[in-house]
Amino acid sequence: MQTKVSLQSELAGIHFDNLMMNAAGVRCSSVVDLNKIMVSSAGGAITKSATIEPREGNESPRMQGLPLGSINSMGLPNHGFDYYLDYVMKQQEAGNNNIIMSIAGTSIDENIEMLHRLQASDFDGLVELNLSCPNVKGKPQVGYDFDAVDQVLTEAFSFYNKRLGIKLPPYFDLTQFDQIAAVLNKFPLAYVNSINSIGNGLVIDPETEAVIIKPKGGFGGIGGEYVKPTALANVRAFRLRLNPEIGIIGTGGIKSGMDVFEHVLCGADLVQIGTAFGPEGPAIFERISRELEEIMDQKGYKSLDEFRGKLKTL
Repeated sequence: MQTKVSLQSELAGIHFDNLMMNAAGVRCSSVVDLNKIMVSSAGGAITKSATIEPREGNESPRMQGLPLGSINSMGLPNHGFDYYLDYVMKQQEAGNNNIIMSIAGTSIDENIEMLHRLQASDFDGLVELNLSCPNVKGKPQVGYDFDAVDQVLTEAFSFYNKRLGIKLPPYFDLTQFDQIAAVLNKFPLAYVNSINSIGNGLVIDPETEAVIIKPKGGFGGIGGEYVKPTALANVRAFRLRLNPEIGIIGTGGIKSGMDVFEHVLCGADLVQIGTAFGPEGPAIFERISRELEEIMDQKGYKSLDEFRGKLKTL
């Protein structure tokens, strides 16, 4: 009898029946959206990145689909910290620990305040600190300032003793990987999520001779197929450099089972889907799961561990 292929995975001691979930930002702002993910074939869900107070975000149009992906400058629209903490607490009380709460303060002080609130709460699941949003006007990405990353993690882990992951921007130079990994390896991080969108791209409509989104003069984060090679490079580079106990969530350019296979081959423990999740919705998880199972079956793999991180070089 043929043994069934397993897509189960584990991150920071938490079991996931399926390694796939949504990426923070798309179709995850409301309780209604999150519930649709939680009852889908996804292994779990992550909330919209929360700020302390609710935010409207940037002016519209602020997101546009492209032939191979998307451009957006959303500006962190969300319902506020308390809204998402209430949701993840209810999920935890229902026995669901495969929900991640994402936070993304507009300052280091705001991030630290939210972590203090989480430390004082009864929530003991995964929290993701987003240090990589490129679309808040006037606010730099902390992830590109390695001293600032060191500062915020030093302060955070001086009091926070629960499971904390971080979401990082894409890096493009091998020395950047060396430098940021040296910082991250100093801390008991649960995981690294890589990558966020490639910040501040520009897309033009030649017919109107104008940019296609309004905020920041048209500059926005690029996602989708355009970013997949960069995402794979970041997952691979981090898996080669980070302490083995730090997990990795691979994000960027996933729209098929083969894309997931490649992320896992580079070392991803879980994967998140953003751009492609937008138009397809929660049904995408069942489709991609089926595609990945077929690929694994053809290759003779029964579990993700059999090929995770085992990318060959020439």
